[in-house]
Amino acid sequence: MITLQNIIAPEIGICTESRLYYREIGAVSLDAQSGIYHVPPGCRISFDTYFNLFNLDSWAFCRLEGLVLELEGAGEAEVQICQDLPGRSGEVIWRQVLRLDPGHPQVIALEDLLAERRGVLSFSLAALSGTARLQRARFALDRADLAAEERPEMAISITTFHREAEVTRTVDRLCAFLARFDYGAHIRLQVVDNGQSTGQSTGQSAGLTSGDRLQVYPNPNYGGAGGFARGLLEAEAAGASHCLFMDDDASFHMENIARAYVFLALARDPRSALAGAMINTTHKWAIWESGAWFDGACRPLFNGVNLRNRARLMKMQHAENGPRPATLYGGWWFFAFPVAGLRHHPFPFFVRGDDISFSLANDFDIRTLNGVVSFQDDFTEKESAQTLYLDLRNHLIHHLVFDSLARSPLGTARVAIRFILRSLLRLHYASAEAQLLAWQDVMQGPQFFDDNLDMSARRAHIRDLAAEEGWQPVADLPYSAPQQRIFTRISRKLRTWLGLLTLNGHVIPFWSHLGSRIHQDISQRGLVYYALGAARITFVNTGRDKAYTLHHSKRRFYRIAWEMTRTTLRFIRGFEAQKTAWRQGYDRMTTPAYWQQRLGAQDRAETGSKKAE
Repeated sequence: MITLQNIIAPEIGICTESRLYYREIGAVSLDAQSGIYHVPPGCRISFDTYFNLFNLDSWAFCRLEGLVLELEGAGEAEVQICQDLPGRSGEVIWRQVLRLDPGHPQVIALEDLLAERRGVLSFSLAALSGTARLQRARFALDRADLAAEERPEMAISITTFHREAEVTRTVDRLCAFLARFDYGAHIRLQVVDNGQSTGQSTGQSAGLTSGDRLQVYPNPNYGGAGGFARGLLEAEAAGASHCLFMDDDASFHMENIARAYVFLALARDPRSALAGAMINTTHKWAIWESGAWFDGACRPLFNGVNLRNRARLMKMQHAENGPRPATLYGGWWFFAFPVAGLRHHPFPFFVRGDDISFSLANDFDIRTLNGVVSFQDDFTEKESAQTLYLDLRNHLIHHLVFDSLARSPLGTARVAIRFILRSLLRLHYASAEAQLLAWQDVMQGPQFFDDNLDMSARRAHIRDLAAEEGWQPVADLPYSAPQQRIFTRISRKLRTWLGLLTLNGHVIPFWSHLGSRIHQDISQRGLVYYALGAARITFVNTGRDKAYTLHHSKRRFYRIAWEMTRTTLRFIRGFEAQKTAWRQGYDRMTTPAYWQQRLGAQDRAETGSKKAE
C-alpha cells in the first residue's frame, strides 16, 4: 500500500508534548524506544491530534482512490473511527471489536464509511479483556505502489554557515531515514556550505563529505539567499523535479519528509508546493504559523493556536483549506516546491525576506499538512538591529516589485515609518537608525544589493552602531530596581492612548525623571504597549542570564525623526523611478544566469564535470 500518514509518537529531542500526538483516558503508556502504545483494560487512546489526525480537506488536492486505515498490534480492542465536519460535533462513523495480532495488520476501508468526503478523520482504541498494544498505524491507499511517472525526484537542500554540529546531526538523521524510506532512492540530499567548513573536522562533529547519498557544495557566503540559490541550481542540474529547502538545524520528525513526498507525488496540480508549519521551541504546544501571508508586514496564519485544545485544533484544521490570501508564502525552514515552471530564482537579500519573495514571484499552489512542522527558536529571541535592518529592506522591496502589493508613494513609505516608530517608542534608537539606513539602501536601487552580496560592510557597521542593544551577562550589569510611576498604573486603554499621543513621553518635558523604570521579559520586547510609560527599560532573555538596558533620549528621538522625515520626502519624490528600477533589477537578479555568474562560472563548470564522471 501507499502510506499517506504514519501515526507517530512524541520524540525526545524534538517534541514531548503528548497531547499533540495522543489523548488518553486511563493509564495509557508509551514505550519511547519502540513507539508502541500500551493500553490497559478499560482505558482508551485517541489520535484526534495535530500530528495524527487525517485532514481529508488537505489531502483532497491529491488522488486518493482506495483510502484505508491500517492497524497492527496485539490484544483485543474496540476501535472507533470519527469524522469531524465543519460546524458540527464529531460523529463516530465506524465501531468494531478487533483482535490485533503482530504481523497481521487489520485494514479498514474508509471510502464507504464517509458521510461526506471532507472534514477530519481520526481513530481511537479501547482495550477490553487485557492490555492492548498498538505497534503501528497508518492512513494509506489500497494500491500497490506509486507509478514510476508519479515518483518525484526530490532534492533536499540545506544551507549552513559555521554550524557544523547542527548540520551534521540533521544530515545523519536524514541519511538514516532515507536508507529505510520506501522512496529514499528518489531523494537526493545536498548541503550548501556558505562557511566552507563542513568538510573539515572541527572537534564538534565529523566532517561532511560527498558520497552516494550526500553532496556537499562549498559556496561563497551570500547568506541564505545565496545558499538556497546554489542549492536550486544544483537540484536543476541533477534533474530534480522538486526541491525542498530546509534549515541546517532543522528540528522535525522524519515523517515530515514521508508526508511531503507522497503529497507532492499524488498532487493533482503540478504547481502544488508544501509549506511546513512552524512551532517555536519556547512553547511547543502553540502554532507560530501554518503558512503566512504578506501585506505591509508578515502575517502568520493561526498564530497562537493551542494545539492541545481539541476544539481549537479542529477549527484550525477546517479553516486550513478555506479561502487563501493571494500573497501566501512558505518559510524556508521547510518548503517543498516543483522545479518546472519556475519564473524566478531567489533574490539576493542575503537573509530575511527571500522566502516571501520567492513564493510571491512564482506561480505555486501552496498548501499545508497537519504534522508537517519544524520547531524553531523563537523569532523574538532572534530580533536585533541587524534583523530589523534586513526585515525593513525586504518589506519595502516587495511593495516596489509586486503588483499584488502595489501602494501609493506615501502608503509604501508608511511601511518604513511604522517600523522606525516602533523602535523609537520602545527606546531602541540604534535599531531605528539601522532601519533608517535600510530604507536609504533600498533607495539606492538593486545595484546596491549586487555590490553588497555578502553584506560584510553593512553587518559590521550595524554591529558597531547597535552595541548598546547587545545582550550582556546579567552579572555584568549594574542592578536597577523597577520603579512603577503613575503612567504604568493606569488602565490599559488609557495607557495606550496617552502613550501614543505623547510618543511615549518624548513630547513631555523631564520624562527621564517622570517615566517608569521597568524590567521587561523578552516575550514582550517586540510590543510597543509594554514600553509605554517607561523612561528606562531592562530587557531580560528567556534564560534569565542575559539582559540589556535602554534609556529615554529626546535628542536621539528627534534627530532620527528629522532624518526620517527628510528620507520620506526624498522617497516620495523619486518613487516612480525607484519602482521602475527595482522591477527591472529584480527580473535581472533572479535568473539562473545571474546566480551562475555570481557564484562562479568556473565552480559550476567543475561541478558539472564531476557529475558527468
